[in-house]
Amino acid sequence: MYAERASRLTGAVVWTSTPTEPGPGRVLPDGCMDLLWHDGRLLVAGPDTRAYVTGDARTLWAGVRFHPGAAPALLGVPAAELRDRRVDLADLWPAARARRLTARVNAAPDPASGLEEAALSVAADTGPPDPLVRRIVTALDAGRPVAATADALGIGARRLHRRSLAAFGYGPKTLARVLRLQRALALARGGTPLAETAARTGYADQAHLARDVRELTGLPPGELVGRRG
Repeated sequence: MYAERASRLTGAVVWTSTPTEPGPGRVLPDGCMDLLWHDGRLLVAGPDTRAYVTGDARTLWAGVRFHPGAAPALLGVPAAELRDRRVDLADLWPAARARRLTARVNAAPDPASGLEEAALSVAADTGPPDPLVRRIVTALDAGRPVAATADALGIGARRLHRRSLAAFGYGPKTLARVLRLQRALALARGGTPLAETAARTGYADQAHLARDVRELTGLPPGELVGRRG
């Protein structure tokens, strides 16, 4: 069972998941990064370029999912270094610091609330978010072409690419593709027919939508509608 709620940390959600179905799960790319708790350990999930297939153990996971581009400043690690990876926090931070945060989460009434408090404490010691990162996400999520986004932000294509690698883990074209996938799934899960979904989210046609969804998730759109990924 999966559940999530808005976090007190702006631009983040807190979630828990205990798989109830046998077999592995599937986490779809969404441009986000997560601080995870599992079996008393803290891990970081980097940005995915393809669906991440989980193990089949039916044990509790908890996480704080950060808005695209928000986690690298908090964690002190460029997103590109974590692309398509799940890494122990102790491999990214000094051991003592990672142990203190892990102990704090494990001492909380439940892992999800402990993670949220931990994320809030880290954010309090971090500078304000880069407004340019949020503007990049907003433009690409609205379907604006990459070149037009670079021009509108006045930063040029090369600088946009460099900033995107550090903030999101991949270039702006891949981020735009991932965000479009999420928009399409939201529409389809809300009952919009796939042909209309394709037209409204910038695909050439339904066949283009189906190909892109399968490449990014490993499944056809019909199997994903009704799932939470």
